[in-house]
Amino acid sequence: MARDKSPIVKQSRREGYALAPKAHKVMAKKSGIPGEHAGMRSRSQSLYLVQLREKQKVRRLYGLLEKQFSKLMKEAQKAEGLTGEKLLEFLERRADNAVYRAGFATTRRQARQLVSHGHFLLNGRRIDIPSIRLKPGDVLEVRPKSQKSVYFKSVSGESTPLSWMKVDSKKLKFEVTGLPKREEAEVGIDEQLIVEYYSR
Repeated sequence: MARDKSPIVKQSRREGYALAPKAHKVMAKKSGIPGEHAGMRSRSQSLYLVQLREKQKVRRLYGLLEKQFSKLMKEAQKAEGLTGEKLLEFLERRADNAVYRAGFATTRRQARQLVSHGHFLLNGRRIDIPSIRLKPGDVLEVRPKSQKSVYFKSVSGESTPLSWMKVDSKKLKFEVTGLPKREEAEVGIDEQLIVEYYSR
């Protein structure tokens, strides 16, 4: 399974946005983009560059490769409603993101790994595909065998309450009760810039 293995902190500095919790501390000490001559680069940014950086930021935030993100964008363009909001909805409904949102992982990368290693059951069936899109009524739970592991015994399941999922931290499971709202997506995202980037 293809994935981006580049350091998340380096990606965060490049995008000027903390893509993972540990990036906050590093970015507080090191400002600017990484690279030997980064400080010599022009500070002026064209509209195209602003759009590109926003697309890259969101793509890296949710852990998608370019081809995956482009395919998802095309689907959002065909769906009913605002394209940008549909894109964020599709991203939020990914299995790995939902596991992260439910508080069963501290980062999306960790959530992706947990799903890929087959630690979860979706409606009673084992899954190992992080990109599976959840829908209302779906129940995702940690496999009984995996619940005995040291990691899952320490999982609190604490997370910010969301309108579209009901979490049972004791049973290590959650149910999708609706669709994600725009305001429940990550803060600091301007999805209109991404729509404009793909509309060129």
